[in-house]
Amino acid sequence: MKKDTVPDFILDLQRQISLSTNLINVVLGPRQVGKTTGILNYLNSYKGESIYLSADDEISPTTNWIHEQWQKAVLKSSQCLLVIDEIQKIPLWSTAIKSLWEQQKKNKKTEIKLILLGSSSLQIQTGLSESLTGRFRLIQAYHWGLKESRELKKFNLDEFLCYGGYPGSYALLKHQRDWENYIRHSIIETVIGKDILNLAKVTKPALFRQAFSLLMSYPAQEISYTKLLGQLQDSGNTDLVKYYIELYEGAFLIKAIQKYSPKTLVTRSSSPKLIPLCGALITRSIFKDKTGYGRALEAAVGAALIKADFEPFYWRDGNAEVDYVFEFDGDLFAFEVKSGVAKSSKGLNEFTKRFKRAKPIFISESNVESFLLDPKKFIEKLK
Repeated sequence: MKKDTVPDFILDLQRQISLSTNLINVVLGPRQVGKTTGILNYLNSYKGESIYLSADDEISPTTNWIHEQWQKAVLKSSQCLLVIDEIQKIPLWSTAIKSLWEQQKKNKKTEIKLILLGSSSLQIQTGLSESLTGRFRLIQAYHWGLKESRELKKFNLDEFLCYGGYPGSYALLKHQRDWENYIRHSIIETVIGKDILNLAKVTKPALFRQAFSLLMSYPAQEISYTKLLGQLQDSGNTDLVKYYIELYEGAFLIKAIQKYSPKTLVTRSSSPKLIPLCGALITRSIFKDKTGYGRALEAAVGAALIKADFEPFYWRDGNAEVDYVFEFDGDLFAFEVKSGVAKSSKGLNEFTKRFKRAKPIFISESNVESFLLDPKKFIEKLK
């Protein structure tokens, strides 16, 4: 990461620390996107006392380990900034943090500032909701977008769609096999092995790994749970597929968006549309033809909407479909993504007839880079 490239989540974190609010800052995001590097760079310029530790470096860390690190921070300074990385690796971590945090508030002898980092959303958010409600602020780190990737590697659009997301992989792009091995072993397998299988109940690990490869072969496509289960050739039920998708969502690899409907029941029962959260995760064969390229482009638009904190849905009625639908500041937007392949606007026309307040937005090769560089600014111009 270049020294002058400061991730958005670090800028957000700096603001929060400077405000001295009595909240725990929790930074969540995928592995290998610069969370640790960003934090260490921030600590290098931090003017107060600080301690950084990672539970990933410990063998079977316990809650006593958390108490030990808190004690070190107190002895170093009553206002020390304590950073604990990979907090989800510690069983009952949230109970220990709550106890220490409440004791500090009660005694008022120290003002330890606390930052927790993690790469497993499900495990961490469970702990937050069970023990730390009202005591924390969530800060999201994301895969690298087009803007950050260009600052580091000067990616063109096609390179970003195919390889974007993990900055550590960019130096390997001259050697395709090395790049693929890095993504497969240092990213995907590490996430599956360390962040999911070690922390969640999965009875068939081989099938679980197969499911990920299958999911990545359907970028920006609506597909039924039944069809996915059939391709896995398993005797289970669709709840198994839903559970697998939930685990991969919790590890920040994919997002399954649902069908847009004013009726909540319809939304919850719909087939998901699968959005890989960066292009590097998509099955390589997808990029070999125009149709696959169009899917990758549509997936990148969806991932950018998610990163910009919108909540996108898709819409379909028979053959009429809209790529993305979301609400923002009281407005309803309907996105159609055009990639150069002939595509009917029947769905968008039908949607805007049914939902009179909907504003159509067309994303094409002529404006997609502008959108990917700053989705919020792009949408603000069209409000």
